[in-house]
Amino acid sequence: MSVSGIGTSALLAFQRAIGTTSNNIANSATEGYSRQRTELGNLNPQFLGGSYQGQGVGVDAIRRISDDFVNTQLRTSISEQSNAQAKADLAGRIDNLLADDASGLAPVLQSFFDAASDVANDPTSNAARTVFLTEAESLAERFKAIDGRLEEQRRIVNGQIETNVKEVNQLAESLAGLNREIVAKSTQGTPNDLLDQRDRVLNQLAEKVDVTTVEQDDGALNVFIGNGQALVLGGTSQSLVADSFSGDPGKLEVGIQSGSGVANITRFLQGGELGGLLEIRDSVIDTAQNTLGQVATQLGQAFNDQNAQGLDADGQIGGDIFGIGSPAVWGRSSNSTGDVPGVSFGNVDELTTSDYRLRVTDDGDFQLVRLSNNQVVDTLDPNDGNTLEADGLVVDISELDDAEPGDNWLIQPTRNGARDLDVVLDDPSGIAAAGASLQASAADGNNGDATIQGVQVTGDAFDPAVLDDPITVTVVEDGGELFYEVNGEQFSVNDDGPTVIERDGWELTLQGAPEEGDEFVVELDRDRPGDNRNMLEMADLSEARTIETDNGDRRVPGFGDAYNSLIANVGTRTRQANVALDSANAQLEQAKAQRESISGVNLDEEAADLIRYQQAYQAAAQVIQVSNSLFDSLLGAFRR
Repeated sequence: MSVSGIGTSALLAFQRAIGTTSNNIANSATEGYSRQRTELGNLNPQFLGGSYQGQGVGVDAIRRISDDFVNTQLRTSISEQSNAQAKADLAGRIDNLLADDASGLAPVLQSFFDAASDVANDPTSNAARTVFLTEAESLAERFKAIDGRLEEQRRIVNGQIETNVKEVNQLAESLAGLNREIVAKSTQGTPNDLLDQRDRVLNQLAEKVDVTTVEQDDGALNVFIGNGQALVLGGTSQSLVADSFSGDPGKLEVGIQSGSGVANITRFLQGGELGGLLEIRDSVIDTAQNTLGQVATQLGQAFNDQNAQGLDADGQIGGDIFGIGSPAVWGRSSNSTGDVPGVSFGNVDELTTSDYRLRVTDDGDFQLVRLSNNQVVDTLDPNDGNTLEADGLVVDISELDDAEPGDNWLIQPTRNGARDLDVVLDDPSGIAAAGASLQASAADGNNGDATIQGVQVTGDAFDPAVLDDPITVTVVEDGGELFYEVNGEQFSVNDDGPTVIERDGWELTLQGAPEEGDEFVVELDRDRPGDNRNMLEMADLSEARTIETDNGDRRVPGFGDAYNSLIANVGTRTRQANVALDSANAQLEQAKAQRESISGVNLDEEAADLIRYQQAYQAAAQVIQVSNSLFDSLLGAFRR
């Protein structure tokens, strides 16, 4: 090659190098841009005069400066930061809602128990009774208000989950399209700008969900989420679906198209905003609503039970103060039957904050599974009965004759407990402040010498309803022997001492010799207007009851402590989320700095390269000029 050709090759090569450097400078502020470098290489030398002579320079490639490991670290950091941000934001909102003095439960709960104490101090005061019912209504309204705010947050999260799913699908389609373009253009060289664009889209996808990638031989990138579900394979993408796969219409979950159906992958999704939303919804919102519902249900039932142990201002057995809801039951759309089991409360003190799933096993048995720890709490063979009883629930399967193996139902015992709590007592005189005292009397026509020595309640199991109507004890003769008979049950007369008749939590003591036909009447002592014993029991419910928390791991004394435990748990999660966010922010900044140190554009370095290539370009032009001068000199010599 001539000197002119060598100079021309250098001129073109350095022109390309100047163009690459100029492109770097122009994109120095472009997010995700990877700086490029012109790779120069000498052309094949030519053998002349016994040695090889260089033939100039050529451009081997325009190389993109990028490190796959560093890019992967950056995507991981982006995913972790987005995840931590979503959890910190939502946990903070729930924490503020529950702990706020104005909107929280604690002050209203305290006012309610203070009103109960006021009635106990003066059970004859109609004003105190009215205030108690007013505070009960305020308490029920506060339960509903907090539950409504939590449900509002649930709807917001569900909306964000749906939006994230749509964005993930759009990004997956973009990645598949970029893969197709990259594969098509790779035959002509490395499409650096398309690779940068694909990395930017991958980073945007990492903001939504944690991803892993595998590069194919043709340059296409396969993208996986969850525990290996393929989102992008070469030039094709799969679509995510947001739906209520568990049957609960208030809980959006995430599935992926799989053949002709959709596979639920919610439990596998981690990282990114989507993973954070799913995690914090289940661990904070679900737990908060379930705990709030548990407190409301147990409080309402406790006051109803205690009110039924006493007598109201009219001397009648107390009725319900609160109306409580029922467990929510949801069947899956894939079930073979549209019927659902009947679920009611048993002993509400045994309720936990967990949800449950009733499922039909391959053997046809019905299993009740506590979802918080995936533990089977009861199993029933339909041939042995129709009910399962566990954790304060009574599950009736009598309507599930058509159920088949694989069918299952979601049971939420306390999810709507706070929403459904109502005050059903509207008359202050219906508050049963008085204790259930008994009285006994002998019939006027008795001929025997038997006398009443005493009558009393014998234990906590006494139900005043058994004496709502007076009970008559009659002396009968059977086989020449006298007996006291109560509703068909006979008690032998003790001739040497007192005779004790004990039934249904009460006992009557009689002394002396009766005669056949004598009668004694046992009934409630309804004329005790100043009696406050039962109201004292109701006031003591603030600390007397123990409530199971943390899905059965421990119990706390009192309704207030149960709510405070909820606040503490949410506060702890909020603190953990904020600490994780701070750490994720720092790691993200480090990952960005590491990526910039490798792929970022250094303007000082580019300016130096620009000067260097400019000087080389000018020198190459000078080579061409010298070559032309030599050629002119040669022509001039021939003209002579």
